[in-house]
Amino acid sequence: MSGCGCEVEIKDQSQRQVLYWLLGINATMFVIEMGIGLLADSTALIADSLDMLADAVVYGVALYAIGKSLLHKANAARISGFFQMALGVLIIIDIVRRSIYGSEPVSGLMMAMGAVALVANVICLVIIRKQRNEEVHMRASWIFSANDVIANLGVISAGVLVFWLDSRWPDLVIGVIVSCVVLRGAKMILEDAGNERQRALNAQS
Repeated sequence: MSGCGCEVEIKDQSQRQVLYWLLGINATMFVIEMGIGLLADSTALIADSLDMLADAVVYGVALYAIGKSLLHKANAARISGFFQMALGVLIIIDIVRRSIYGSEPVSGLMMAMGAVALVANVICLVIIRKQRNEEVHMRASWIFSANDVIANLGVISAGVLVFWLDSRWPDLVIGVIVSCVVLRGAKMILEDAGNERQRALNAQS
């Protein structure tokens, strides 16, 4: 049955199932974490929730790219990268605003929500691990999920430091770090997508 396209169809279906799971988990966590972040007045939690939103968009775009040409997949990854970069900038703007006008983060909520988000993102990593070295849109998904785990650990650390030092500054500092993680992930994806796009264009010429 060689040449029937069966293997490609199975691969596409596998990717689709993985991305639906990742999309559902991240979209749900965005809503929950944003709500808790606002309640806790936590820059780190809000930043992490926006990172979840960025990931949900990434997975949605990746779903669109399944079954498309390499050029479409590269362009989809680029869109994801630009969106993530925009959210990283928005996080920094919010951090500046909070550093000027003040905030009173609730450490207990930060640690609890950070732990829940960490579990969710570890589950995402387990789900996507087999596809992490496939096409560019799946590599992008893996990078975003891995970055989320780092961000979650940062949120938990911020909660501990806010409680220990009785200061809002650890929350702001971790918020900056999360934004840097987001921007770094965006840069990696844009570079990877750019290289993939160039290869696709060269193949067409």
